[in-house]
Amino acid sequence: MMRTRPLKVALLGCGVVGSEVARIMTTHADDLAARIGAPVELAGVAVRRPSKVREGIDPALITTDATALLKRGDIDVAIEVIGGIEPARGLITTAFENGISVVSANKALLAQDGAALHAAAEQHGRDLYYEAAVAGAIPLVRPMRESLAGDKINRVMGIVNGTTNFILDKMDSTGAGYQEALDEATALGYAEADPTADVEGYDAAAKAAILAGIAFHTRVHLDDVYREGMTEVSAADFASAKRMGCTIKLLAILERAADGQSVTARVHPAMIPLSHPLASVREAYNAVFVEAEAAGRLMFYGPGAGGAPTASAVLGDLVAVCRNKLAEVTGPGESAYTRLPVSTMGEVVTRYHISLDVADKPGVLAQVATTFAEHGVSIDTVRQQGRPDGVGNEASLVVVTHRAPDAALSGTVEALRKLDTVRGVASIMRVEGE
Repeated sequence: MMRTRPLKVALLGCGVVGSEVARIMTTHADDLAARIGAPVELAGVAVRRPSKVREGIDPALITTDATALLKRGDIDVAIEVIGGIEPARGLITTAFENGISVVSANKALLAQDGAALHAAAEQHGRDLYYEAAVAGAIPLVRPMRESLAGDKINRVMGIVNGTTNFILDKMDSTGAGYQEALDEATALGYAEADPTADVEGYDAAAKAAILAGIAFHTRVHLDDVYREGMTEVSAADFASAKRMGCTIKLLAILERAADGQSVTARVHPAMIPLSHPLASVREAYNAVFVEAEAAGRLMFYGPGAGGAPTASAVLGDLVAVCRNKLAEVTGPGESAYTRLPVSTMGEVVTRYHISLDVADKPGVLAQVATTFAEHGVSIDTVRQQGRPDGVGNEASLVVVTHRAPDAALSGTVEALRKLDTVRGVASIMRVEGE
């Protein structure tokens, strides 16, 4: 039997995502009520600019006092789509203190203070759901947290930022340079006016921290995630990647060590074979490749951002939290029992593609090969060619290594820079997915 008293929802923030959440709550009200077992009512909308016209939202619901909204005593669920650290953190804490469960899309806050927020939710017996914080509409958090809870996830590798994937895809498919592809992404609304969070990997790193914690049942803080942006990726890198049968993606890579005693979390551009499923992810789409012991290889794919896709994930969480409320239970909280340490980037083992500008004279190749050997880095292939810019007496040397620790590769590159025959290290890129 359906409960007649509505569950009341406070919406904290009403930008692109928040307004879409409000629209779907209104237009799908009957369906949501049937699926939950009680009507849901938008009881208040906290915003910074109350004078802004918000189509479809009763102006009487608008307030600038989010704290008062949460403390008024009749709110069941708060949806936080403000973003950033404060005031979102304080408002979520206030919600728990007042017996309110929370649905959040705030990746930055969860990556930085997820442990404290989970503890606060548990202390007050309330839910904290955040499917929309990672990869927009793609169901990923709940499948990893619940559907794969009986399995052992060993590796997660994914494209979790649509802006960077759009830029790299354009560079690959059209031959455009980085700035030209970024300009197109900006014109189409895929990139912000300040794209730093996307192109420097901060956005992907926050998502990587959240996914690593869920995958490995341990706490991974944003600061534990190694991060490199993709602004240095060049047309020459794509040309080299194509010669190897690869393309280039900005990847979030989370791994359990072979001995199971530690994990790593990193975000950086990498070459991946064209045969890998992630290589075919185009435009601004996201995809995450999960490798689990029993389930095998799974791929989650779809739009990773945007108002409607992100609102879809928020509404899915809202339904789940409301069902829990009616059943007087809470959903799964934080699972961090393994307490696995997060290893440094230097301990990561992978392959590398290194492009060197060298003197074009006999003996250089042997000198370079010796330097790799002295640092324990085994060479797989070497290709030497004249400089494409026609610089006389110089050549380009491209080395692809076998798997080696990142620290060993860093030591090798440092030693190479000191050779008088090496004019410069043009690029270093990891090779993944083989």
